[in-house]
Amino acid sequence: MKKIYDSADKALEGLLDDGMLIAAGGFGLCGIPELLIDALVESGVKDITIASNNCGVDGFGLGKLLDTKQIKKMMSSYVGENAEFMRQYLSGELELEFNPQGTLAERMRAGGCGIPGFYTKTGVGTVIAEGKDHKDFNGETYIMEEGIFADLSIVKAWKADETGNLIFRKTARNFNPPAAMCGKVCVVEVEEIVPTGSLDPDHIHLPGIYVHRIIQGEHEKRIEQRTVRTA
Repeated sequence: MKKIYDSADKALEGLLDDGMLIAAGGFGLCGIPELLIDALVESGVKDITIASNNCGVDGFGLGKLLDTKQIKKMMSSYVGENAEFMRQYLSGELELEFNPQGTLAERMRAGGCGIPGFYTKTGVGTVIAEGKDHKDFNGETYIMEEGIFADLSIVKAWKADETGNLIFRKTARNFNPPAAMCGKVCVVEVEEIVPTGSLDPDHIHLPGIYVHRIIQGEHEKRIEQRTVRTA
């Protein structure tokens, strides 16, 4: 099966529907699938729900989809650094489902493993627990969280071979592996595609069984916040 596509828009062709759920990798501006995000903007798909740690920054990353008002709901653990996100949420234009960071990652991983739900102590006694099933184990209370089963996953990796085996670079791995796992279809953008068999099997972070389409392209390496000494 052909997995390598010439461009982001071709890789997403036939996969987009209004109202769909998309899992996106990345943490802040590190390891974000920026080419695929740009293609989503150009596609005009709307009313989408995105599961991602955060929503980029104003005018970059997932923040571009906020500017065009294509996002109906965010499932996130951190929503700072984005004034437009704050404006839309406070005005009632954007729905928000808060998730503790580890819970969000585990919900994605669980979905990728076919696990419909799991119990965790994180969030017990807070607004996170409202409306969720509670159960006691060994005298401790836990809440049930559901696995995320996304219609589409968009992720960023460093290298891929032609069958989709992936290597992520350092902290850019972040949410990308669990996000890739939980989508019915996973589209990956990479900096380099190498021949099948050239990657050391012990160095592969995500096997190609999870990857359906791949694109290669140039990426902007931004620094989200920089602090320098004045003297």
